[in-house]
Amino acid sequence: MKLQEYMGKELLRAADVPVPPGSVAETPDEAAEIAGGLGPVAVKAQVLVGGRGKAGGIKLADTSEQARTAAAQILGMDLKGLTVTKVLVEQQVDIAAEYYAGITLDRSSHRFVLMLSSMGGIDIEDVAVSNPEAIVKTSIDPAYGLQAFQVRRAMFDANFDRVAFKDLQRILMGLYRVMVDTDAMLAEINPLAVTANGSAIAADAKVDLDDAALYRHPDLAAGKAESIGDPIERHASEQGVPYVKLDGNVGVIGNGAGLVMMTIDVIKQAGGEPANFLDIGGGARADVVRRAIETVLMDRQVEGIVMNIFGGITRGDEVAKGLLEAAQTLDLSVPIAIRLAGTREAEGRQLLEGSAFTPAPDLVAATATVLQQMKERQTAAGGRR
Repeated sequence: MKLQEYMGKELLRAADVPVPPGSVAETPDEAAEIAGGLGPVAVKAQVLVGGRGKAGGIKLADTSEQARTAAAQILGMDLKGLTVTKVLVEQQVDIAAEYYAGITLDRSSHRFVLMLSSMGGIDIEDVAVSNPEAIVKTSIDPAYGLQAFQVRRAMFDANFDRVAFKDLQRILMGLYRVMVDTDAMLAEINPLAVTANGSAIAADAKVDLDDAALYRHPDLAAGKAESIGDPIERHASEQGVPYVKLDGNVGVIGNGAGLVMMTIDVIKQAGGEPANFLDIGGGARADVVRRAIETVLMDRQVEGIVMNIFGGITRGDEVAKGLLEAAQTLDLSVPIAIRLAGTREAEGRQLLEGSAFTPAPDLVAATATVLQQMKERQTAAGGRR
């Protein structure tokens, strides 16, 4: 679960990390009212994408009227495919130096790792490629946690401004508290700003939480839908359907993550481009199958759907009922082929007799059927033009 910037900053503030004063606005008038009590402000689009400034999603304003105008320009804009519905209006920071600070999970060592770099303000991935030596990494022993001496050594090695060491150390210890207290997978500040007067402040915040631990944080889990940028992924989350949007035009539905990944691979090998990852899980009933098809068809790029069902806990007849229910309640205008095997396979095939969903003998055949029908439709559409 990825948190919006303002949500991450609320967690940092609660951990005694200094962040610019500000608040969230959903209308230009609200932005102007917030700016009225802050002086010069930055108006920042709240969407889960990088490069907001370059894309026009961050604007500076010296007055409340300028803040109103900036908010009016940003709210509703399409920012890398996402519509901006909120802006963070916060006091401008007089930045003298920009650093990077992050804590992430190193799966190979089973430990958190503190990462510092004097090259802040740009994506850490870019720094890792162009100047890997500029990133200082410190492994954190889970038995003892992040120690003050480790922070000081890392700051020296990263060439941080020694005048700001006291503020920087407090921020880094607070960042670690956020990481641990929220069961986060990643917590970073970029830029970690040193101001003209030598103090330090978190000018930005990114926090990714562990979905499997959200039951321990109901206050944070309540914002899960807002944390999902893509509207289809948000809809799927609300429906309890595991879905990830991809860039292709072939919808993918399977039961089990491994089976879905295999289906994606087969589609790619056959020359197709998967449009999504969708796992209906084990024991899926007919209504889950129908919701899965509905979710996939929300993507207007989808021109066909490949289903890969191997019944263990999942029953073939329930999957067939879900398909037939979808045919009755949804506009199924794209070809759909299914590989159906396992528990109650025969019953499922019998239910589908005479319908548009006759199961293919195997996944390769199902994929070939959908891709061929998609090609024929594209050819026919081209001929009509």
